[in-house]
Amino acid sequence: MKACVFTLGCKVNEVESGSVMSALKSWGVDVTDELCPADIYVLNTCAVTREAEKKSRQLVARARKFNPAAKVYVFGCASEKAPAVFEEKGVTYIGGAQKKNALIAALARQLGATYSCFNNEQGYDILPPPVQPRTRAFIKIEDGCNNFCSYCVIPYLRGRERSRAAEDIVREVEECCCPEVVLTGINISAYSCGGKTLAGLMRALAGTKKRVRLGSLECGVIDEDFLSACAAMADFAPQFHLSLQSGSDAVLKRMNRHYTRAQYLEKCALIYRFFPGAAITTDIIVGFPGETNEDFEGSLSIIPQARLARVHAFAFSPREGTVAYKMADTPAAVKGERLHRLIEAGNVAAHKFAQSNLGTVQKVIFEDMEDGFTAGYTGNYIKVLCEGDLRGKTAEVELVSEQNSHVSGRIIKFI
Repeated sequence: MKACVFTLGCKVNEVESGSVMSALKSWGVDVTDELCPADIYVLNTCAVTREAEKKSRQLVARARKFNPAAKVYVFGCASEKAPAVFEEKGVTYIGGAQKKNALIAALARQLGATYSCFNNEQGYDILPPPVQPRTRAFIKIEDGCNNFCSYCVIPYLRGRERSRAAEDIVREVEECCCPEVVLTGINISAYSCGGKTLAGLMRALAGTKKRVRLGSLECGVIDEDFLSACAAMADFAPQFHLSLQSGSDAVLKRMNRHYTRAQYLEKCALIYRFFPGAAITTDIIVGFPGETNEDFEGSLSIIPQARLARVHAFAFSPREGTVAYKMADTPAAVKGERLHRLIEAGNVAAHKFAQSNLGTVQKVIFEDMEDGFTAGYTGNYIKVLCEGDLRGKTAEVELVSEQNSHVSGRIIKFI
């Protein structure tokens, strides 16, 4: 029996798919995460953009090209948003963005296996520990979002915020074989369980010898208490993906983002006070309804002002069911031109950040081979290439020269 668990979308989807793979493996099923001939397909869908939904709808046909008789299980945000579309495709099972335990239970019934579903008092699904890669493990700590940004459909699909017990997270981190873990979720800034906030969770993880990296953060979580907790950790990765979305106060207000440009810059300054070499990365949306040229220029100018290390640039995608869907959309040509300019500005920022780190010696965890070199990452998420096969190794590396998307390094010593 062979199963394919294929994933579209975010790191949270990947973690949840990893839990499904883990369950299948425990029942003796041969599992892959690549589309190929299989008896069972488990398709994890995404609805963050129109294009993601389109790809999700096409997944069933892509799987059936390999085996028209296979059982097809669909779950995730796209099937939560529009289950009828998948019903028309005659799939075996349709799940959603919540209650992933129900999907695993359905697979167990199909295979004649046993599986018990567990949820904590907040309704957080307790899933099997996911199958993890060799060097960097993603640990899910939270699900759902209460923010309801006007452009985002995810809170309607994922539901309200609910968090995982800190002791369960600490246990998974310690049992994980990877040298680095990334704490992820839909809104990890809202982590709250058993009296612990995200700062409390960081304190609970203070003694781990693994490098701890954080997923996307909101402005509200950045304060001295949280940063002090991060700074006290044995091996904290000083990369803060601090969501921005726009450098214009007027656009931020229409987006229902609860901070101003000035407040965002204050948070960046506070991060640099605790972590002078930190990388602050972000997301920026261009072409949000009503965005003027002046608004867009605000998004461009905040990049150097905040000393951002990397920018993930996106064009606004109207999502049915959100407040912004009813707003007048920006012309596609305007979005395209602004997106191009924003990407260029982000490239300049990434170049400056890499240049500012040349000559420093940093810990690098090596991951993958690239044309005779091994790529790894520093704590502040600079991609470093060193000659030879160093996969799975950790070293102190001098950052020597910057070349487009990476930095060349010289090994000082292995750790």
